[in-house]
Amino acid sequence: MAGLFDYEFQLEKINQHKPPLQKLDKVIEWEIFRKPIEEALHVEPKAPGGRPPYDKLMMFKIIILQKYYNLSDEQTEFQIKDRLSFMQFLGLQIGDNVPDEKTIWLFKEQLKEKKLSQTLFELFTSQLFNNGIVAREGSMVDASFVDVPRQRNSRKDNADIKKGAVPLEFAKKDANGKQSKLCQKDTDARWMTKNNERHYGYKNHVNVDAHTKLITKFSVSSAAPHDSTELENLVDEDDNILYADSAYRSAKIEEYLQTKECISHVHEKGYRGKPLDIEQKLRNSIKSKIRARVEHVFGYMTNSMNDALHMTSVGIQRIESNIGFLNLAYNMFRYE
Repeated sequence: MAGLFDYEFQLEKINQHKPPLQKLDKVIEWEIFRKPIEEALHVEPKAPGGRPPYDKLMMFKIIILQKYYNLSDEQTEFQIKDRLSFMQFLGLQIGDNVPDEKTIWLFKEQLKEKKLSQTLFELFTSQLFNNGIVAREGSMVDASFVDVPRQRNSRKDNADIKKGAVPLEFAKKDANGKQSKLCQKDTDARWMTKNNERHYGYKNHVNVDAHTKLITKFSVSSAAPHDSTELENLVDEDDNILYADSAYRSAKIEEYLQTKECISHVHEKGYRGKPLDIEQKLRNSIKSKIRARVEHVFGYMTNSMNDALHMTSVGIQRIESNIGFLNLAYNMFRYE
C-alpha cells in the first residue's frame, strides 16, 4: 500500500539521475515567454463559467518537451501521464488534468497561426545576446534536410505540384464538404538528391555562433533550393566573420558579405580544369576546424533529440513553426 510520502520519495530517486528536463528547468527563465504567448493567444470569453483553459506557459513547456523527445501528440499525452519526471517539469501532480492530444494539437495550430515560434526564438536569442552568452566571434551557416512522409502521387499530380498548383483530385470535397485529401497531402515539400541519397521535405537553414554553437538565426525552405539561396536571410550586419563550406562560395555571395562588412572564411571551390592549389587546400583545412562545428548542431538534433529532423507535419507553415520550436529547444538545451 502506498504511503503518504511515497510520491515525493520516488521523485527524489528520479532526480538523483539528473533527468535532462529537470536540469533545463533550473536554468531557463520560463516567465519571459508568458506575456508574448498570452497576449498573442488571448480570446475574450463569450460567457462566464466553463472549464478554465490550461496555463499557456505549461502548454509551451509541453512543446519544448515534445521537441526534445520527438514525440507525437498522442505519445506526448501518454508520456506526461506515465512519467513522473515529465509531470514534475510541467508542475503537475498525480490526479491533475493533463491536456489530451487534441488540445496539444490545437495549441500548436494557434502558435503556428500567430507565427510565435519565430517570435519566441528571437526573444530567447536576444536574451542570450544581452547576457553576453553569444560571443560574436564568428558565425557558421549550414542547412540540413528535414524529411517528411513521402507522398504517393500520380505523375500528373506531381507535375501540377511542381508548377505550384493544387491538383484537382486533392481539392475535391468529401461527403461532409471538407477537403479531407488535401489536408493529408503536402504540396509544399520537394524532392532532392544529395550524395546519392533521396530526400523529400524541407531544409532547416541555420546561422550558428562559432564559439557557443547556439543558433542565432534560421530560415526554412523546401528541400529543392540550393543551400546558398538562403544566405541573405541568415547573415546581416551583426555577423563579422562567416564560416561556410564551398556550397556557399560564389561571386555574388562574396560581394554581399563585403556590403555587410563580414569577413569571408567560406571554403574555396575547385573547378573542372582548375583544381585547388596547395595553399588553397591548406586554407580550407584551417577553416574546416571551425566550420565543422556546425555539424554538431544537426548531430545533436539527430542523436540526442531522437531524430528530430524527421517530422510528420503537412505544409510549410506547420513545418516552419515546428522547425522554429526545434531550434529553440536545441538552444535551450545547448545553453543548459
